[in-house]
This record gives sequence, C-alpha cells and structure tokens, in this order.
Amino acid sequence: MAKRARTRTVMALALGAAAVWAARDIPAQLGARARGARRARMDASPQFADGKFRNSLPAEMLTGTSMPKAAAATLTGREMRRPHQPVPVVVPTPGTPADGLHVTWYGHSSALVEIEGRRVLLDPVWSDRCSPSRLAGPRRLHEPPMPLRELPPIDAVLISHDHYDHLDMVTIQNLVDLQSAPFLVPLGVGAHLERWGVPESRIIELDWNEKAKVAGIDLVATPARHFSGRGFTRDDTLWSSWVIIGPTRKVFYSGDTGYFPGFAEIGAEHGPFDATLVQIGAYGDAWPDIHMTPEDGVATHRDVRGGLMIPVHWATFNLALHDWSEPADRTWSEAKAQGVKLAVPRPGERVDVDNPPAVDGWWQQIA
Repeated sequence: MAKRARTRTVMALALGAAAVWAARDIPAQLGARARGARRARMDASPQFADGKFRNSLPAEMLTGTSMPKAAAATLTGREMRRPHQPVPVVVPTPGTPADGLHVTWYGHSSALVEIEGRRVLLDPVWSDRCSPSRLAGPRRLHEPPMPLRELPPIDAVLISHDHYDHLDMVTIQNLVDLQSAPFLVPLGVGAHLERWGVPESRIIELDWNEKAKVAGIDLVATPARHFSGRGFTRDDTLWSSWVIIGPTRKVFYSGDTGYFPGFAEIGAEHGPFDATLVQIGAYGDAWPDIHMTPEDGVATHRDVRGGLMIPVHWATFNLALHDWSEPADRTWSEAKAQGVKLAVPRPGERVDVDNPPAVDGWWQQIA
C-alpha cells in the first residue's frame, strides 16, 4: 500500500510539474498590445473606430437563434469530426526550384506559394495544438509534412490574422532563427511578433489595400470579413486576405472570412488570379458571418476571378461541428456545378498550377 501511495504521489508531482512547465508560455502566447508608432497607425486606419477594428460589412460572432442548436450538436456526431484512418501526408522533395507557379499545402491554412522564383509562406502553424496551452485545445489530426528546418529559403511570411490556428508563437520563433524573411502582417499584429523576439526590421505591418514589395514581388493586404483576438479582448488587431503579385503571375489567399461583396472588388482591382487558396472549413450555423461555407468559398473564387482553386482551412484541426470530410465533399460538388477548376492536394503535396492533379477524392477513403 505504501509503495502504491508513493507511486501515486510521484505521478501527481510529475503531472503537476508538466502542467507548470506547459503553462509558463501562456502569458507570452497571448502576445502584446500595440503602442507608440504602431498604435498611431491603428488610430489613423479607416478600419479602426472606438478602439476596435471593424468589418466593412458588420459580422455577427454568434447568432442567438443558432446558439441552442450548436450547443445540442456538440453532444452528437463526435466520431465523424475526425478521420477514421491516418491522413495521408506527402513528404515534399527537397531542393525543388521555385520556378513557375506551385502551391504546397501543409495542412489547415499553412501553405507555400512558389511564384516565379520566389517563395511566400502563408500562416505557418507547426505546433501540435492551436492553443495558448500545450495541454489543451484543438490538436493536430496529422503531422506536419516536413520539419520547419527543412523548408527551403523563404522570401516572405504572410500572416492573415492573430488567431492561434494562423499565428503560432513557437513556429514564428523558430522561423526567426531558421529563415531571414520578413513577416508581413495586418495592423497591430506586429506587437505580438516583437514580444516573441522578431526584430522590428523584419516586421512589415499593412492596412487594407496597402502593399509592400519584397524580393521583386508585390504583397497586398486586402479586406476580409472576420475578427481577431488572442486573449480576453477582440478586434485589437486587423485581419486580412492577401494578394501575391509576381512579374506575370498572381495568387489570392482569402485568410479566414465570411462571404461579402469585397471579394468582387478585389477581383476587379487585382484579378484575374492564376490560383486561389480559399477557406472552406470550420463553418457553422452559429457563426455564418465569419467563416465561409464551401459554396461561399467557390463563390469567392469566382468573384476574385480565380483560375485554379485550392481549398484550405480544413483537415488538420477539429474546429467546428461538421463532419471532417464535409468541406472537401461540398467544395468538390460545388466546383463541378460551377465549372471551377479545382485541386484538393494531400498535405505536403506540391501542386503545379499549370498542370494540377485531378481530384481523386482521397479524403473519402479515410473519412
């Protein structure tokens, strides 16, 4: 009995120590509030009013009529919200030239755009959880296709907004050491990066419709319909979609967003696009204004005048109540109905935009 008691005590102490170790990073994970020149730029932004950033078309976070339905849905269908077999991950081939136009989707919204000799990394998240805690929060459903240290040289890192599934502190800190690329972020997000040790010289903050030229390509922060926040407040930082413009090729990334007329305006000003990476997952009746349904995603692709559509924001984290495979199923169906050219790569699969692989329904085999 005494031996069992000692064993339980040792286990409890070990678990307690692990919890303390895991919790030590939480304050840093929350980031920082913008001050000084960063705050002055926020105050001057047309998107900023009464201490908060605003959408051009107001977005409701939770609808009152849908909240009871969403609460009830959490009690059923849990087994369908994750794949029943391992997600097939493709290990990228190292040393591949960045010529032409290629997109490698690493899972969720993390992707590499190789455009005419330049490489742009989107919303990199390599941690096991998208959460401020290492012990709680949504956990990856598949491993990253490759270690961060094996990424090729990156010319720019784009961040769409500061939610944990798009802005990961540990990934950012590792990229600072492993790469020399600048980080392009919406207004206010630079304060998070500075707290995490990113040199100010490597942070470029942009308001909507502002652009920066990096390594010979133009990167434009464009509107989205979403919200932000890492701690106990919301909308202290801006959110955005992104336009990537090479010498002759163009790519659009939606970030997280609800559907709104701004996409047609982006298409009119910056399109047509050779490829789009569009959010299709983590939607629900309780938050219709801030995450698009798959049908909305296809409509967005058409609005911006896209060529090849590559769906993102699905498959890696369980963030909503729909079935795991539903976003890809509905996107494929809607793309066929609307005559949209579609590629649905496995995580890590490199897509040649000019010669994309046929959609083969790989996700249906493991759902």
